[in-house]
Amino acid sequence: MNYLNENIDSLNKKLQDGEITAEDLAKETVKNIKETDKKINAWITVDEEAKPAENLDFNKNKLAGIPIAIKDNIITNGMKTTAASHILYNYMPVYDATVISKLKKAQATFVGKTNMDEFAMGSSTEHSYYGETHNPWNLDKVPGGSSGGSAAAVAGGEVVAALGSDTGGSIRQPAAFNGIFGIKPTYGRVSRWGLIAFGSSLDQIGVMSKRVKDSAEVLNVIAGPDEHDATVSEQEVPDYTSFLGQDVKGLRVAVPKEYMDAVDGEMREVIQKQIDVLKDAGAIINEVSLPHTKYVVPTYYIVASSEASSNLQRYDGIRYGYRAKDTKNLLDVYVKSRSEGFGDEVKRRIMLGSFALSAGAYDEFFKKAAQVRTLICRDFEKIFEENDVIVGPTTTEPAFGIGEEISDPIKMYNNDILTISANLAGIPAASVPAGLVDGMPAGLQIMAKRFDEGNVFKVADFIERNNKFYEKTPTGMED
Repeated sequence: MNYLNENIDSLNKKLQDGEITAEDLAKETVKNIKETDKKINAWITVDEEAKPAENLDFNKNKLAGIPIAIKDNIITNGMKTTAASHILYNYMPVYDATVISKLKKAQATFVGKTNMDEFAMGSSTEHSYYGETHNPWNLDKVPGGSSGGSAAAVAGGEVVAALGSDTGGSIRQPAAFNGIFGIKPTYGRVSRWGLIAFGSSLDQIGVMSKRVKDSAEVLNVIAGPDEHDATVSEQEVPDYTSFLGQDVKGLRVAVPKEYMDAVDGEMREVIQKQIDVLKDAGAIINEVSLPHTKYVVPTYYIVASSEASSNLQRYDGIRYGYRAKDTKNLLDVYVKSRSEGFGDEVKRRIMLGSFALSAGAYDEFFKKAAQVRTLICRDFEKIFEENDVIVGPTTTEPAFGIGEEISDPIKMYNNDILTISANLAGIPAASVPAGLVDGMPAGLQIMAKRFDEGNVFKVADFIERNNKFYEKTPTGMED
């Protein structure tokens, strides 16, 4: 089963009509992954015995029997979960993340765990203990990161939808690079219980799919309160599919000058064309300014790395995961296990975060970054007083070549300059395909005020209906 021309509605109809059984769908999905993933390397773990739930109700549960991919930093009971790290190479969870429990209740089928940058630290899925993932549009290009495996699995037709996590753009950037839709909900809209932590005030689980409606269907299931996570909002979850199919007449659309100035040439033309489509449909376009955009990269990497240095201290070689051999004492166990278990990028961020939190540097770095974060939040609050959504490019360029930027951490970090702000502000944001630049996909980013995912879906669906990018086949998958 190849999903390039399928969606949740079409699969649900085939299951209801008996054209295919859920058991056969699971088997065909695994078979296709084994055949096509030799090119992509989108998966770390594939469950070759994947089976659907019992007593499937295709009328009540739209996801019943539908195979879903899970990023490998989301805990799944009985399925190896590694966060793409050597230090968790053999970790077998004994409980489910809340999003997994909710998907199980909706009777979705799980076929495996997707590749990612180690502990979600990266923008290219090259920082994985299990090797880099390749972009289905061009196998010599990166798929973005850190949710590159989930994005490539969807774009390559291996699954119809996937869960990812987004700490600084890790859903939206790979969605843009792979020509699919990806949404990071409002911070607190989806439970983080069972998500292996990177930056606790930034992390958010979201959805990636080829069609906008498919992400709305999945988010309907995974969003909402959770007794295990005190940061999750009790606010009622609307039916996100109800925002689809609407027009955008009268919608107030803000276009940040700083975002448009960050792109030029064909990329700017592709993004401007989509903005013009909104304008021609009656949307009110306003040029605005996000003056603190130039500070988002250093602010993010101080805050995120500081939180990471705290979260990753639990990996000590004692309780679970990798333990170094030939150790002489307890300190040896700690030092050697972490030195051998963590990759270079993870070590780099632990050291940066530990320094930023140290007594001599706290005020100058972490405290200052927290203050700038507040200013960034206020920038968005001011814009949303007079606008409904913000749109602009998701990335400054299309996917770059494998190996091109991995040796330059600063250049790699700057890839996230247009996506980081939404995480710092905790607002919902998504990327929808806008067109092709040099033969590679480019994404239009859509942001809205907190808990207003509805307007994000409305605009994304409108763009999708107009450009029908989903009809294009990734060139790297063509025989």
